[in-house]
Formats: sequence, C-alpha cells, structure tokens
Amino acid sequence: MSTTRWQRFQTWAARDDIEDYSLRYAPKSFRRWSPMACSITALGGIAYLADYSIGASIAVTHGSASAIVAILVAAATIFLTGIPIAYYAAKYNLDMDLLTRGAGFGYFGSTLTSLIYASFCFIFFALEGSIMAQAMKLAFHIPLPLGYVIGSLIIIPLVLYGMSALAKFQVWTQPLWLILFAAPLVTIAVGDPSGFDGFVSWAGDGGTARVTAIGVGAGAGVALSLIAQIGEQVDYLRFMPEKSETSAWRWWSAVLAAGPGWVILGAAKQLCGAFLAFYVAGQVGFARATEPIEQFLGGYGALIHN
Repeated sequence: MSTTRWQRFQTWAARDDIEDYSLRYAPKSFRRWSPMACSITALGGIAYLADYSIGASIAVTHGSASAIVAILVAAATIFLTGIPIAYYAAKYNLDMDLLTRGAGFGYFGSTLTSLIYASFCFIFFALEGSIMAQAMKLAFHIPLPLGYVIGSLIIIPLVLYGMSALAKFQVWTQPLWLILFAAPLVTIAVGDPSGFDGFVSWAGDGGTARVTAIGVGAGAGVALSLIAQIGEQVDYLRFMPEKSETSAWRWWSAVLAAGPGWVILGAAKQLCGAFLAFYVAGQVGFARATEPIEQFLGGYGALIHN
C-alpha cells in the first residue's frame, strides 16, 4: 500500500462519523436510538417473502392441518431459544460472534457459528432476490437474469450506511409493509369470503386432511431451519440503549419484540402462505402455488375481479 493510500486509510479510520459499527461491539457513544426504534428496525429485517413459500410448501406437502401445528411448534421453539440470546446481545451490545465466543464456544466454535449465520443470510438473500426478480418480470417485463442483478445491487446503498440508514428506512416503510402484509387476506375476506372454507382440512398434494406425526415433524423441521434468524436480530439488538437508561418494561418489550418476537410475524406469514397456496392451487397448480408472487396475485385478484 502506497504512503498516500495509507494516510487516506488512517484519516478514514479516525473519523467516528463514518463508523457504523457493522460488526462486533457497539459502544455507548454510538447507541443513540430508542428501544422502540431498535425494535422497529429489527422487525423490518424479517419482511422477507420466503416465509410465504415455506408455509405453502409445508401445507402442499403435508396438508393444512399438519402445517398449522408444525408452524406453531417451530415458532414456540424458536421463541424460547431466542430469549437468552436476545437478552445478552442487548445487555452487552455484542454481535453473534462475540456472544458465542464468550459463551464457551471458543474462537474456533465462534467462527463456525458465524459461518452458519453468514450462510443462512446468503441463502435468504438469494431467495429474496429471486422473488424480487419475479416481481420485476411481472410488473416491468424485466428478464429474470437482469432482475437478479438489480435485486442484488439495489440493497448496496442501505448496506453502506448501516444502522443509520436502516433505522430511518424501516420506521418510514414499516406501516406500508404491515398494510401489504394483511392486504391479501383482507381482499379475500371482502371479495371472496367463501375462499376460507375448507382450508383447515385441505390435504394439499399427497398430504392428509388430519394432523399426522410425520407431517408435523417434517414440517417443523423445515420451519426450524429459520432458527438462525436470531443472528440477524442480534445485529440490531446490539444498538439497544443501556438497560438502566429506560424503563424496564420498555426495554424488555423492545428486546422481546426485536429478538425472539420476530418469529411471531414469521409464523403468521407462514400460515398466510399456507392459506394463499390453498386459495390459488386450483388456478395455478401445486408447484406455482408455493410462489409468493402467485399467492399475492390470487389474493389481490379476489377483490379486483369482483
């Protein structure tokens, strides 16, 4: 590295205003967000549509009854296991790597847990990118390969500015996301109320109309793959203010909502995906019924076509 580049690097490294503490420990001097702001930002990170596909796949394979039980069992497990992780991350303002190292995993174990978490994120980014590409193809007739590139590049500006940009972005867009989250169910309730009939007893493609141990076990296994999501929630919980600087109920409410509480919305999206797959399967087939794009098209179409 040349002397000029090294000096430039030292100048950047000394500027606290461009440090966003994207990894490791978040010092008190940088943690200027309220518990509510941290909570909203963390919950914004689970707005992914893959949950719809996961819930739909379980319902199509094992039937709605088994899918509902499996999703709820997995959600309860994820919630309970996420509580201690969320608490220590918020209390000591540490990321997943430092948490696992301090919990006795050591440097090597910490590296492995970080690798698992990183792989999980890469897989989900790829899934969301493919869903976004499908949406861009449908709305703007953009070829899928180009949609993949756009979906990959569009997130870079938010990543560059870290928590500072995400906190503002999530606060402004969260209400819109919640409205769109409920919109398919509302449109079906208004435009086609009978569309809910028979969902609980739906057998899917080769499943059964009743709850089975195999269906619940296999479905819960799929839903439990999301347990690593707590690592992403920890990335936001690191920015929680000191526990002593706010009321206990506000701090705990924010920690539970931003930490293990993500799975409540996640399970709701999976159940919604299972229902929407049931609703559209007769028109698009079982395979396409697991695609969130087809699910939302069918949900909104209930109102548009009536």
